[in-house]
Amino acid sequence: MSIWILAVLIVVLIGLRTPVGLAFLGPSVLYMLLEGNSAGLGFRQAFNGVASFPLLAVPLFILLGSIANRAGIADRIFDFALALLGRVRGNLGYVNIATSLGFSWMSGSALADAAALGKIQVPAMMKAGYTFRFASGLTAASALIAPVMPPSIPAVIYASVAALSTGALFAGSVLPAFLMAAGLALTVLLLTRRNTALETIPFDWSTLGTATLRVIGPLGAPVIILGGILLGLFTPTEAAAVGVAYMVVLGFVYRTLNLRSLVEAVREAATTTAAITLILASASLLGWILARERVPQEVAEFVTSFTDSPIVFLLLINVLLILLGMVIDATAVIMITVPVLMPIATQFGIDPIHLGVIIIVNLMIGLLTPPVGSVLYVMSSVTRRGVDEVFRGIAVFLVPLVVVQLIITFFPPVVTGLPALLGL
Repeated sequence: MSIWILAVLIVVLIGLRTPVGLAFLGPSVLYMLLEGNSAGLGFRQAFNGVASFPLLAVPLFILLGSIANRAGIADRIFDFALALLGRVRGNLGYVNIATSLGFSWMSGSALADAAALGKIQVPAMMKAGYTFRFASGLTAASALIAPVMPPSIPAVIYASVAALSTGALFAGSVLPAFLMAAGLALTVLLLTRRNTALETIPFDWSTLGTATLRVIGPLGAPVIILGGILLGLFTPTEAAAVGVAYMVVLGFVYRTLNLRSLVEAVREAATTTAAITLILASASLLGWILARERVPQEVAEFVTSFTDSPIVFLLLINVLLILLGMVIDATAVIMITVPVLMPIATQFGIDPIHLGVIIIVNLMIGLLTPPVGSVLYVMSSVTRRGVDEVFRGIAVFLVPLVVVQLIITFFPPVVTGLPALLGL
């Protein structure tokens, strides 16, 4: 069976809206059988792709975000940001970004961020005079901070596939995540500076003090998780487990979490983890087939014959990954492209941490773009508005995200500086 036929079958299945894991698994198993291999070998290769201790962090971080959502952590962060920024024109725009930034330290998932915060922020912004397009577009765009800022689920998967330090990749992601927040904040400033109709809230020290006390507990989670990882006290998997335990205790102390909601959080995390695991396993089998057919070597030879410039190579990667991110789940793209791109990047002398952050940010931008942008559909579901209307609001916020991506591409120290400073 030709590798091209395999590729066509996968494209056709994805075009028919088949779940990505099944779209990869079916043609891959068929390829194994037609090439004279047993289906058992194929499933063994798929199993090997998920039999990794670092990947245990993925379901735990998913569970952490789910529990934080049900424990009302997003509301506490929102109230704190509003108390701090309420008097500024365009206040809820900045509060939107600040809340996403704060929640990202516990979530790690754009979909979880969009679902949790969309229910709070879009109605609040519309009530204060913001248009639906502005509110939904900004909420969707700021949700992308979560999978970039550690603890990032895509970063855990990339580090596992590329055999890199998860802590180093986490450290390399911090400044790009802050740049994304700054770019979105600048866009809010430009869009709201002349709109005098937007409501503002008088600053009140008492309100800020109360909101600060309510947010101290939740902010302890990222300190424990990231501090433990960067100081070498925990592995990412252990840090995720500690974070889950901390969030459960916090939820019961605040009386915002009970046994029933905890079970619901576990069930939600298990469902999400099952979908991701199927994608990881099937993509691992497909990756093994591509390696057997020497696709990485052939791609490397083609790219190096086409250009000898690392910058041109990275720009090509940017275009390729945004296009792939539009139609394929980010987890699957990471599993398939990293083994192909890593050897080429090594030839060009590109730092693997730098490459990882470029890949993650590109794929997250793909979550905002049709036809398969997942965040689009989450926001559409949360707000009960059409996907086309949500995307019209998102379009303007894609500009700062793309600018940040270009900054990351052209200035590697933005990514590699903090890991080097921490000795990771």
